[in-house]
Amino acid sequence: MPIEIHPATADRFDDVATLLAPDHEDAPACWCLYFRLTSSEFGAVRGAARPQHLRELCSREDAPGVLAYVDGEPVGWCALGPRSEMGRLVRSRTIPRIDDIPVWSIVCFVVRPGFRRRGVAGALLEGAVEYARSRGATMVEGYPADTAGERISTAFAYVGTTGMFERAGFHRVVETGARTGGKPRILMRRQLR
Repeated sequence: MPIEIHPATADRFDDVATLLAPDHEDAPACWCLYFRLTSSEFGAVRGAARPQHLRELCSREDAPGVLAYVDGEPVGWCALGPRSEMGRLVRSRTIPRIDDIPVWSIVCFVVRPGFRRRGVAGALLEGAVEYARSRGATMVEGYPADTAGERISTAFAYVGTTGMFERAGFHRVVETGARTGGKPRILMRRQLR
């Protein structure tokens, strides 16, 4: 199954919305802003303001993520950007900043049902790494769940797994204080230059 990866630019926002919009009106959607905003900012940006905020991010020079396509259809999303622009990460007590290296953070994966367990998340991760490299990043990091080889619910898999990151050339740096689905999250890095 050929998978194409493209930056989430303004002209692709409808594809972003297809992947991130809730299935019904009453469902909350974070619109991949949870890590980008501080806790108070995230609480203040609600309803239609969330997709509008992400639309504005897609209009910036650095796209807020990458999209995966199969046969021209959007099937996956991966959010990334400079850690210094991720408000919740900048202030995080559970996911430490370990040094002064200006890293790009890979924080979220969404893969549509029907396309899971087919290599889309791995392709998104590689695409995110290559996009960060193209924007001048020298180091990327992620905060995936350490599942110890066990399956994890898709509700908690949005951060990725350590196995997927290791297959993409990342190495473990430190166990964080964060958990997802009861599993510890590990700060993992990949040097780009």
